[in-house]
Amino acid sequence: MKSSLVILYHREPYDEVKVDGKIVYRDKKSPNGIVPTLKTFFANAKSSTWIAWKQVPQKQQNDFEERVTMEGGNESCVVRRIPLSAQQVREFYHITAKEAFWPILHSFPEHFTYESSDWENFQQINRLFADAACEDAAADALIWIHDYNLWLTPYYIRQKMPNVKIAFFHHTPFPAADVFNILHWRQAIVDSLLCCDLCGFHIPRYVENFVSVARSLRPVELVERGPVRSAFVPYGQALAEPEMTTQLRYQGRTVHLDAFPVGTNPQYIADTVNSPKVQARVEDIRKDVGNNKLIVSAGRVDYVKGAKEMLLCFERLLERRPEMKGKVNLVMTAVKAAEGMRVYKNAQSQIEQLAGKINGRYAKLNWTPILLFTEPIPFVDLMAFYRTADIAWIPPLRDGLNLVAKEYISAHQGQDGVLVLSEFTGSAVELPQAVLTNPYSDKHMDECIDKALDMSPEEQRERMTKLYEAVRRYDVQEWANHMFREANATGLALEPALV
Repeated sequence: MKSSLVILYHREPYDEVKVDGKIVYRDKKSPNGIVPTLKTFFANAKSSTWIAWKQVPQKQQNDFEERVTMEGGNESCVVRRIPLSAQQVREFYHITAKEAFWPILHSFPEHFTYESSDWENFQQINRLFADAACEDAAADALIWIHDYNLWLTPYYIRQKMPNVKIAFFHHTPFPAADVFNILHWRQAIVDSLLCCDLCGFHIPRYVENFVSVARSLRPVELVERGPVRSAFVPYGQALAEPEMTTQLRYQGRTVHLDAFPVGTNPQYIADTVNSPKVQARVEDIRKDVGNNKLIVSAGRVDYVKGAKEMLLCFERLLERRPEMKGKVNLVMTAVKAAEGMRVYKNAQSQIEQLAGKINGRYAKLNWTPILLFTEPIPFVDLMAFYRTADIAWIPPLRDGLNLVAKEYISAHQGQDGVLVLSEFTGSAVELPQAVLTNPYSDKHMDECIDKALDMSPEEQRERMTKLYEAVRRYDVQEWANHMFREANATGLALEPALV
């Protein structure tokens, strides 16, 4: 049976575990994030296919089981894996995606490398995804494609299925035209995105950046434009936009555009934080730090995350305010990149050296200023750190959205805490009550961390109450519902079970 919903995403929607020598596909350990929400739509459709890639040794590809169903899952919901060799993955994901596309998307052209990229391999893998989607999709299906790794897939699908509905969601920033157009393959990418019925981005600024790129490369017609929704701050911030284009027309096709930022699952986080296990962990952490101010910063190793700028600011804090020595602790997660991600090696060394330098300079027998984790922390432990922390410090130089900010807010449930957030994260235009900081300015970073450390409980509660309202109002379920409503507005009659 052909599928009414086809989701294309680089991640598989399950954990693969071996039980009694047999491979079993189970729900992921953490029900937080977008995958569980996508799975609810995937499971509720009359028939659906989830397409992802999986690295498989060349000699095993002939016997590879391409289609699987999850444990306890419905046979009408199939996960289809595209087998890729280690070399294909390396060229597609580790090099072309991370060394060419990633720095451009995040407006770091100085990190851009062209010569090492394998465009033919990128095209081939996008064709494989498109072919799989077309094989499984019904004539009236919705094909929902995720992120820049599959930029070319809409074009290949449109060649085979000119009338199918295609929605694309861009999970990263979309940069200004003068940066995006550095890419040698810019025209092919834009031509593909203009094949979609709906293109979604996190915030209005990314929509407008896409429109400016499209207009710089193709004679697109601007059809509809209007004020941004009340969920977004229209003025006064680095990424604010007062108006947004909602429809373009190109070669007879109307392309709908929208901004719908990914949310988190605040109820699940609140339930986790309120559980006896996490509450006991919170008590243990608080006993360890005593009356000290606890700052938490969570993320992975990446030159766009602002870790160096934050550590230098923390060092200046201890220099400027000697009374804080022994009175403040920074817990920092900087999870190492996967093997083969050579682009992040310098960033990792820099973080480790800076943290070591600060600890070496200021640590006492009973106080180590920075606790650095370079391996992933279990979800419940991370939630315990969020709940205990007086301050969450999230300083990216550029970030498509940043869900850590929303998770921290959810963990505090509007009661207390301070969120220090870079205004160059997409979530900043949703969360104006955070202490918004400019990570490019040492002076402003210093002022903001001082403000966070000195903020009264009354001001904390006032700010966090409003932030929690925003996070609950636009959670991850609403993000997915919004996308389906917008897809419906393009003319597709969706099954009621999906919305």
